[in-house]
Formats: sequence, C-alpha cells, structure tokens
Amino acid sequence: MAWQYAGAADLEPGSARAVSLTDSGGSEHLVAVICDQVGQWYAIDDTCTHADVPLSEGDIGEGCVECWAHSAEFDLETGEGTLPAPKPVKTYPLQLENGNVLIDVDA
Repeated sequence: MAWQYAGAADLEPGSARAVSLTDSGGSEHLVAVICDQVGQWYAIDDTCTHADVPLSEGDIGEGCVECWAHSAEFDLETGEGTLPAPKPVKTYPLQLENGNVLIDVDA
C-alpha cells in the first residue's frame, strides 16, 4: 500500500473536500474525502457516475452521500449507488494518523 497525505483531519461531521492524488502508475485520481454526519471518514471517487458531478459538493448523511444534481445516493463504504447512477464509485482505503488523512489510491 502506498499511503499518501490527503490533508489535515479537520473536516466537520457532514462535510467533504476534493483532493487530487497520483497513483504509482502516474494516473491522477480526484478523490472526495468525507467525514459523514456521525464522524466516520471515507474516501471515494469524487465524480458521480451518472452526470460527472463532484460528490464532494453533495449532501452527506450517515454512511452516504447524495449527488446534488440528480439525487443519486452512494454508499460510502461500498461505493454502490442508487438510480440514476449506472455504476458504483470506487472507494479507497483511508486512515487517520497524527491529525492527518492518508489515502491509498493504489489499492
């Protein structure tokens, strides 16, 4: 695993931010770092699979994020979405260490 720094662990519950990370092959990944309403942390692809909309700007619930454009909802643990999202988003391992968020986009 190649853990990368993805910012400080300073998000309030129910908020998110987008970060750009590079995998070991040189490909860029736009990742939504999310702290859900109960304070659990997740990392998922930041782009809705339905309409190319940033999920980091969506409504965050407990264990889910809703795309603001067409209300597709994604499970933050599995990446599975509801209609109209045609496929799940990728999820990434995330860990909190010394007040920092670390993500492995190679996993």
